[in-house]
Amino acid sequence: MARYTGPVCRLCRREGIKLYLKGERCFSEKCAIDKRPYAPGQHGQGRKRNSEYGSQLREKQKARRYYGVLESQFERYYEEAARRRGVTGETLLSLLESRLDNVVYRLGFAASRAEARQIVRHGHIEVNGRRVDIPSFLAREGDVIAIREKSRDNGRIKELVESIGNRTIPAWLQLDVEKLSGKVLRKPEREEIDTPVAEQMIVEYYSR
Repeated sequence: MARYTGPVCRLCRREGIKLYLKGERCFSEKCAIDKRPYAPGQHGQGRKRNSEYGSQLREKQKARRYYGVLESQFERYYEEAARRRGVTGETLLSLLESRLDNVVYRLGFAASRAEARQIVRHGHIEVNGRRVDIPSFLAREGDVIAIREKSRDNGRIKELVESIGNRTIPAWLQLDVEKLSGKVLRKPEREEIDTPVAEQMIVEYYSR
């Protein structure tokens, strides 16, 4: 399983916004982008020259890093979105939101998408009563995602469960705190997705 293993705070600094890749740290005074609000590297504070292509590339990179997917994965999601009916950019975001690791994060079962990915890979999540350990699994309408019974005594899982009440759950999901489960009610609408990207620029990038 390929994944990015480098320092994630520099990704936020490169994109110029918080991508919330480190969970609680992103809301604290330790957040790197608050301390150094410029791109990493020797020339990070230099003059920026943004071309149309450069702006499109930055939006694509921003979305890719926000959801924690690699280049080849992201391109496959775009190709799938382009094949489906509807607005390609919005369909792309809907597909990314439907990833199991993202749904686990949105339900409050993890502090970040990276942690959600780890929780899924370690077999702590079940979908419709069956264990699923594939972060890229696409949840569909009616699917019930839950923390497995045998995983509920895990120390970190207990910590996360205690803080669920502090999270805002999207309208396209339904959370049952007592059962530690959530249900996908429908596909997310664009206005319900808070991903800070201009998806039309991503479409333009791949349409070159």
